Amino acid sequence: MPANTYTRPTASIPPANPPVPIAQPAIAPLVPPVHVVDLMTAAGSAAFGARWKTKEAKLVECPALSDSMPEYRTTYDVEPHAELLGFDDAKWAEVAATDLGARRGGGMVSFVWFRTTLTIPANVAGFAAAGAKAVLTVNVDDYAEVWVDGVLPRAAGRPSPATIQGFNMPNRVVLRDAVAAGDRFEIAVFAINGPISAAPANFLWFREAKVEFYR
Repeated sequence: MPANTYTRPTASIPPANPPVPIAQPAIAPLVPPVHVVDLMTAAGSAAFGARWKTKEAKLVECPALSDSMPEYRTTYDVEPHAELLGFDDAKWAEVAATDLGARRGGGMVSFVWFRTTLTIPANVAGFAAAGAKAVLTVNVDDYAEVWVDGVLPRAAGRPSPATIQGFNMPNRVVLRDAVAAGDRFEIAVFAINGPISAAPANFLWFREAKVEFYR
């Protein structure tokens, strides 16, 4: 089960020996979708009951892992950890779907969380969703990590669409291979301004956010 509380690690975790095979994260189809819903419109987000919440994230200094080299006494973590399943964002600012493209953050090295819940309807603008593969596609300027129900699907050395894909490239995350009406997905998008080592004079914003259906 995904964690709904965060415990900051205090020591490194060595890899399993022998290694534990990790499944390849699901990859979205490359063929055209049969139906697309734009979440950056009021009607599109409303179709899924989506209410977007946002809050700036900060890097905070914290103790280094206990088995770090002795010269490393501190390191950094992110606050808040809004990827957690059931995270309480009730006091966060609400963002209209049509305002997801607004420039947020202070520029340079900055981070912003966006959260919402998507509930699959029986019918989306004339499309019967039951049994279709559903893919969440977001393209954040400049990078994003996409958590679904408290999980960031990833596997070392393999394509992992929920993680950073490249400079201004979309994350295409499979929500489920066959959805049913009423299926609910808790989404947390961690938006990152970058490149981090070349702190840019720009801001964070959504280029696109949509749900694609495939059969």
